[in-house]
Amino acid sequence: MPPAGTTTVLACVAALIALGVGSAPFGRRQATSPVVYGASAIFCLVAGAAALGALLARAAPDQAILPLGLPWTGARFRLDPLSAAFLIVIDLGGALASLYAVGYGAHEREPQRILPFFPVFLGAMNLVVLAADAFSFLVAWEVMSVTSWALVLAHHQDAENRRAAHLYLVMASFGAFCLLLGFGLLAGPGGGYAFDTMRAHPPGALIAGLVLVLAVLGAGSKAGLVPLHAWLPLAHPAAPSHVSALMSGVMTKVAIYAFVRIAFDLLGPPQDWWSVLVLVLGAATAVMGVLYALMQTDMKRLLAYSTVENVGIIFIGLGLALAFKAQGLVVPAALAATAALFHAFNHSLFKSLLFMGAGAVLGATGQRDLERLGGLIGRMPQTALVFLTGSVAISALPPLNGFASEWLIFQGVLVSPQLAVTALKFLVPAAGAMLALAAALTAAAMVRCFGTAFLGRPRSPQAAAARETDPWSLGAMFALAALCLVVGVLPGFVIDALAPAAALIVGGHMPDQVSQPWLSIVPIAESRSSYNGLLVLVFIAASAGLAALAIHRYASGKVRRAPAWDCGFPDPSPLTQYSAGSFAQPIRRVFGPAAFAAREIVEMPPPGDMRPARFIAVVRDRIWETLYAPIDLVIGRIADRLNRLQFLTIRLYLGLVFLALVGLLLVLAIWV
Repeated sequence: MPPAGTTTVLACVAALIALGVGSAPFGRRQATSPVVYGASAIFCLVAGAAALGALLARAAPDQAILPLGLPWTGARFRLDPLSAAFLIVIDLGGALASLYAVGYGAHEREPQRILPFFPVFLGAMNLVVLAADAFSFLVAWEVMSVTSWALVLAHHQDAENRRAAHLYLVMASFGAFCLLLGFGLLAGPGGGYAFDTMRAHPPGALIAGLVLVLAVLGAGSKAGLVPLHAWLPLAHPAAPSHVSALMSGVMTKVAIYAFVRIAFDLLGPPQDWWSVLVLVLGAATAVMGVLYALMQTDMKRLLAYSTVENVGIIFIGLGLALAFKAQGLVVPAALAATAALFHAFNHSLFKSLLFMGAGAVLGATGQRDLERLGGLIGRMPQTALVFLTGSVAISALPPLNGFASEWLIFQGVLVSPQLAVTALKFLVPAAGAMLALAAALTAAAMVRCFGTAFLGRPRSPQAAAARETDPWSLGAMFALAALCLVVGVLPGFVIDALAPAAALIVGGHMPDQVSQPWLSIVPIAESRSSYNGLLVLVFIAASAGLAALAIHRYASGKVRRAPAWDCGFPDPSPLTQYSAGSFAQPIRRVFGPAAFAAREIVEMPPPGDMRPARFIAVVRDRIWETLYAPIDLVIGRIADRLNRLQFLTIRLYLGLVFLALVGLLLVLAIWV
């Protein structure tokens, strides 16, 4: 590993923070925008290249200690294979989001609300992954949360955005509090806040279990694990689209890194029940996330719920890795851990692409509602192509990258009979079934999203007048689409690159993949299973080419064009097309009553009443109503009562201060 790896990344972080601070006085000028985004892209590329070099070099971890933070610890930063893998995710996503923003940000009405925070947000995410002590980690985590909160609140005129920002701030505080408690327990009475100290002195079984639960709560709330996901589908769509791409595609990976670092690296040997907790939460998150997505008509909110689903898939992989590691099964553990890390990387690619595509649609039409879109494939053909690529990738269809990583997770499920714990013998196949269900529903959700937005006829004047987006945005999206294809066709190179990270967290890695014949990937042994993305691509291309040739050769001359059958109406409204709501109706009727207390109301006026008939589909969020609404109500009432404290007289304030001092002295006297 190059000795300058940590120093290079820290220098880029310092440059990003300086860029954000320096742009604040000039944020109102439109000319500042391309400078900030261009410089952010360059700094991210340099940091990402340093991390990639460190990962491929497979050298010893590189650590730096700065004279900051706690006096006896300093600020410790370390570039090891795990942090390098996640730095690549962060900086690749940051560079492409910055490139996209050069064009997208030119239309921003209030750039001063975004430019100072965007580079600092990127720098903070880098610092979280690079931190090697609890103090530095938590400070960077809080900076990441606060800057992303400010970006969510950029369009503060919208009441929904203000509500989303408020909820995000509350959940971010809750998550940070859980992580603070977790690190406190790991540090123990001796106060060893450096990760090296924690690693050398793992806690006992009870404390380790408590820390794992706190890590699930703290990191899971940021990643979007059900039922801690409530803020995510509100905050991610509220931010500007390039920030949405970062929050959904990248920031959730920082949360996953936090969980991996604590559960696999700092807590010592795992216990069997840890994997049960992670697997149950992962499977529930995967299925609930995609069911929520299918109920949405807001394009960005649909994508945000899809992020919840993919976080669940990643946690299924991590749960499998914990189960195998606890049983001492190194090779299956390496397979599951590699699959989880691989899917985290893949999700950052196709989710960033999809959010950028949604941003292009939003910029061209001003609409996020699928029922107001349609026909965009003729007006925005390049955006339609890259959005289709992202949709195929997230639906786990070959030969794109989403299939390769989900296929690896399924291979981990298939070797689960080696587990000796009875509960896991039943739970892992059930999680595999939930994963298969989620994959199928995701394909349905993306067919619905792409078909409603890009096919058919425009459902609004804005959609009819849409124009293709700018070249900068298209360049970023085509780069992501190309990466989705290349990684899907040649997954062995990525799997081999992730081998040092997998070895660090589970003690082993998958067999070397690049040396396999025909660039196939062989998770365990060729006699069990193998996959070749290159051959699948050739087969699909040859089949599609031959089918197109046959159609044009034998059928095109016999096609007779005529108006579509319209039930006798000569010019039906575009609103009579198959809609997003009608596409989701069968799935809503199957899963809705149990998951969302869904019901359908038909209002049919009596004979003679000229009012139109109405069909209303009611979908309720049971998790919000059961878990969050009562807490929100109590907090609101307490806040209303405490609000009176703002309007007291000086005498009453002095009296309260006096009573507080007396109370503190009494507590101190009793304690001593």
